[in-house]
Amino acid sequence: MPRIKLRWIILILVIIAAGAAGFWFTREKPIQVVVKPVEKGLVEKTAANTRAGTINSCRRAKLSPGIGGQIIQLPVKEGDFVETGDLLLELWNEDLQEEANFARKEADAMESRSRAACLRAEIAQREADRFGELHKTNLISLEKLDRARTEAKALKAECEASKASAFMSRARMGVIRANLERTRLTAPFNGIIAEINGELNEYVTPSPVGIPTPPAVDLVDNTCFYVTAPMDEVDAPLISVGMPARISLDAYRDRHYDGRVRRVGVFVLDREKQARTVDVEVEFTNPEDMEQFLAGYSADVEIILQVHPDTLRIPTEAILDGNRVFIFVPAQGRVREKTIRPGISNWDFTEVLSGLEAHETVVVNVDQTGIKDGVKAILPDEKADQKTGEKK
Repeated sequence: MPRIKLRWIILILVIIAAGAAGFWFTREKPIQVVVKPVEKGLVEKTAANTRAGTINSCRRAKLSPGIGGQIIQLPVKEGDFVETGDLLLELWNEDLQEEANFARKEADAMESRSRAACLRAEIAQREADRFGELHKTNLISLEKLDRARTEAKALKAECEASKASAFMSRARMGVIRANLERTRLTAPFNGIIAEINGELNEYVTPSPVGIPTPPAVDLVDNTCFYVTAPMDEVDAPLISVGMPARISLDAYRDRHYDGRVRRVGVFVLDREKQARTVDVEVEFTNPEDMEQFLAGYSADVEIILQVHPDTLRIPTEAILDGNRVFIFVPAQGRVREKTIRPGISNWDFTEVLSGLEAHETVVVNVDQTGIKDGVKAILPDEKADQKTGEKK
C-alpha cells in the first residue's frame, strides 16, 4: 500500500513538473518596442530629387578663338581669378596687325585728300558766286558764268566722292580690327579659370560644324551658383517657380542651405533604365552661403510644397500601409493597433487628422518580429520578470 501511494505521489510530481515546464516554455514573452509621442508641431509636404543633383555656376563660358592659329600669349593659368576684359589667350596675328596699320595710314591719306577736294569745291563755289554778281552788271559773259558754276558742281561731287572713299577706308580698317580681335580671347565676366586646353606655341583649331572640341579656356563665375536636380514626373506638376527649398551637400553634410525654385523644366527626361524626371533649378537665397562652393558638387534638394505649422504629427516610420499604426498602452503593457487618417507628410513626420490623441505614444520599430495587436510589450529601459514575463 505504501508503494502505491509513493507511485501516485511521483506521478503527480511529474505531472506538475511537466505543466510548469510547459507553462515556462509556452508563456507569452513581451517584445521590446521603441515609442515616440503623438505631439503637435510643424509638418511639411516636400518633394525630393530622385537622383543626386549638381551645383552649377550661374555663368560659365567655354571659350575658343574664332579662327585657328598658333598660341603666342597665354598669360593665365588654371585657378587664376580674372576680371572682365582681361586677356586670356592670343594667337599669332602679326600679319593682321600690319594690315591694320596699313589700312589706318591709307584711311588717313584718304581723309587728307577728301579735305583738299572739299576745299577746292568751296573755292570754286565762291568764285561761281562772284561771277554771278558780275554777270548781273554785264561785266562777264553768261558762258563764263556757266563754266564757273559747272566747275563748282564738279568739285563738290569730287568732295562727296572723296568723303565716301575715306569712310570706306575706315570701314575696311574696322573689318581688319574685327579679324584681329578674333585672334584674342578676353574674359567676358569676372571669374576663375577652370581649365585650359593648350600651351604656348601649340596650334589651335576651331570646332568643325557638328563636331564639338574641348574649349581653349573654361571660365567659371565663382560668386553665383544654383542646383539642378531631377524630380519625379509625379511631383513636377506640384512644383512652381518661387517655392522655398532646402539644399544639402555631400561636401558639407552638417549644413542645410535655404533656396528657392528658379526654373522648372518644360519637358520630361526619359533615360534608359531610370524613372522619367523633370529637371528643376534651385537657387541659393543667401549669397554668403556660396563663398566656399565649387561647380560640380553633388547636392540634394527638398522643395517645400505645403506647410502646416501647428498640427498633430507622428514619425512617418511608424505608419504601415499608409494608415495603420501601433500604439503602446503602458497600463496594459500591450500594443494596440489603430487606423488613422493621415494628412501631409515627409520623410520625418506625417500629419494625423484623426485616429490618435496627443497623450498617446506610437511604436516606431514596426518591423520588430512578433509585433501585432494585443501583444505584450516593454520599453527598452524596462526589464521583464524572468518567471512571469511581467515588467518590473
